[in-house]
Amino acid sequence: MGSRRRRAMGQHLLVDAAVAERQAGYAGLTEADTVLEIGPGKGILTRALAARAGRVIAIEKDASFAPCLEQLGDNVEVIFADALEHPLPPFDKVVSNLPYVISSPITFLLLEHGFGLGVLMYQKEFAERLCAGVGEQGYSRLSVETYRRAVCRILEEVPPSAFSPHPRVRSAIVELLPRPCPFPMRSPEAFSAVARALFSHRRKSVRNALLSERGVLGTLLERLEASGPVLKRRAETLAPEEIAVLADGLAGK
Repeated sequence: MGSRRRRAMGQHLLVDAAVAERQAGYAGLTEADTVLEIGPGKGILTRALAARAGRVIAIEKDASFAPCLEQLGDNVEVIFADALEHPLPPFDKVVSNLPYVISSPITFLLLEHGFGLGVLMYQKEFAERLCAGVGEQGYSRLSVETYRRAVCRILEEVPPSAFSPHPRVRSAIVELLPRPCPFPMRSPEAFSAVARALFSHRRKSVRNALLSERGVLGTLLERLEASGPVLKRRAETLAPEEIAVLADGLAGK
């Protein structure tokens, strides 16, 4: 696959072995671990994982990488498939350099599947939004939806020179620790619907953002008219816990 095509697909292959070694090291792998890697490419990170983990399962969409991946060791299993469509196997940890274009859907797919620890490479701007707290730059619907599922932090930034072809942006390695939701939330569906509405109209007040959404959210808003000041605020000032209260109130629970 040529570099132009890889760039169009959001695929930038890690070529810096020192970065791969550090990324594998962050996961604290042992022989008891089964580690999942999505998008191994030519296998530079796969080799570092195989040297530490008991088993590595690598899912690669592009079968042209087969010659690079098929002789990495007896503890490496390579599955040539689309990770967004292929059922994910059981695993303990996930360590991957994710294609930028699938960062959001693959992250939430992983979190729904369940695992102990993730060490994932993202575009830096995406990583900052993923980890942002209320009031911080980058705080968004992505931040809110991640917070209710996991604790995350940026471990290090990675320059474009570590990849081929060079991306036009910096990257970052993120630690992702799944956890139960840290606040009461009766309806995840209502929470997601409210978060989507608020951050789709983030420059508007909470009240006007909800009214801007045709359908059930605008219709149910009258239930919250007596709740006062929160309706005058903007989405970026609401903590996830407050969004959950708002969602439960809209649902009348």
